[in-house]
Amino acid sequence: MSEHILNDISHRRFNQLRGSWVLVSPHRNKRPWQGMQETPKKITLPEHDPECYLCPGNNRAQGQPNPKYDRTFVFVNDYSAVKEEQEEYHPEQKDKSLASRLLRAEAVTGKCYVITFSPSHHLTLADMSPAEILPIIETWTNLYTAHLSPKSPLAQIAAASTVPPLGQDDIDKPNAQYRYMQIFENKGTTMGCSNPHPHGQIWTTTSLPEEPGLELEQLKKYRREQGGAHLLVDYAEIESKEKERTVFENRSFWAGVPYWAVWPFEIMIVSKQHKRALVDFNDKERDELAETIAEITRRYDNLFETQFPYSMGLHQAPLEGTAEEIESSHFHIHFYPPLLRSASVRKYQVGYEMLAEPQRDITPEQAAERLRTCAGELYRKNL
Repeated sequence: MSEHILNDISHRRFNQLRGSWVLVSPHRNKRPWQGMQETPKKITLPEHDPECYLCPGNNRAQGQPNPKYDRTFVFVNDYSAVKEEQEEYHPEQKDKSLASRLLRAEAVTGKCYVITFSPSHHLTLADMSPAEILPIIETWTNLYTAHLSPKSPLAQIAAASTVPPLGQDDIDKPNAQYRYMQIFENKGTTMGCSNPHPHGQIWTTTSLPEEPGLELEQLKKYRREQGGAHLLVDYAEIESKEKERTVFENRSFWAGVPYWAVWPFEIMIVSKQHKRALVDFNDKERDELAETIAEITRRYDNLFETQFPYSMGLHQAPLEGTAEEIESSHFHIHFYPPLLRSASVRKYQVGYEMLAEPQRDITPEQAAERLRTCAGELYRKNL
C-alpha cells in the first residue's frame, strides 16, 4: 500500500541498469505551463518524393544513385561520424606530467550505415504492420552478423541463422574488427532527424560507447552477485506480474515504462528469456519483436494524435568482448520520447537535470496507464 504514496510525493528511484538515480516530482504536473509550445506537424507526405535523398531511384546527397529497392536498403553513410581510414594517432608518453594525467584521448575508427525502413516516403514504424517491420529486424540481424567477431560465442549461432540474406552485393566487409554496434532511429525534427523518409542508422566503433558500457557493468555485477541470474530477465518477470508499468507484452517480450524512467513516456522493450543479441532469436521471436515495436510506436502516435518524436536504440552484446561480457549482455530496446503534456509541450533536460540528476513529473505508472489506453487502429487512418 505504501507504494501508492509515491504517486503524490517527491522521491528518487534507482536505475538498476545504469547505477544512477532519477528524481520524481508528480505534484509538478499541476503547475501552469506558459513556456515554449512546439506546433504539431500536420503534413501529408507523398509516397515518393523526387527531391528525397533516400527514396528509390533518386540520387543521394553526394550524387550516388539509389536502386529501385522494394524492402529495406542499406548504404554507408555519406556523412559518417567515424571512418574506417584516418590518420593514426599515438599519444605522446608524458610520464608523471599533469598533461598525461589529465588530458586523455584515443583514436576511434568505425563504419556508419543508413538503413531505410521502407521504399515509401510517407510511412513511419507506427504506420507499418509487424510483417512490414520484420524485414527491418532481419536487416539489423544481417549487419550485426556481418560485423560479429569470429571469436565471439555468438558466431556459431549466427552461422546457423534462418534469417534471409541481405540481398545487397554492394556492402563491403569491414576492414577491421569493431567492438560495438549501435543501431538507432531518430524520429521527427524535434529529435534532429533531417529527412522524413523512414530510416535509422547503425554505427560500429572500435570503442565500447558510454551508455552500453555503463549498462554492461551493471549487468555483469548483478550476474556475479546473484549466482548467475540476469538482471533484465528478473526485471521483466517482476513487471509482467505487477502489470502497472506494462504497456504491451507477448510471449517473448515485455514492453513498458521502466520503474526508473527519465523521459515522460519512455519505453523499454525487454526479452523475457535471456537473449544476448539479435542472432539469438528464432523466427517466432523475431515475429513477436516486430509485433511489439508496432504496438509501441502506434500507441505513441495515438497518445497525442501526432507523429510522436523519439530516439530509439538497441542494446545488445558487443561485437567483440570477453565471455563474461557476452554472456552478461541482454537484448533490450530503449525509446526516449520528449513529449510531456501534449503534441506541443515537451520535456527539457535542463537546469537541475543537467547539473544535479534527471527529474520527471508524471510517474512511470501514470504514463504506462495512458499508453495502455492508446491501443487500436492508428488515429490518422480515420482522418
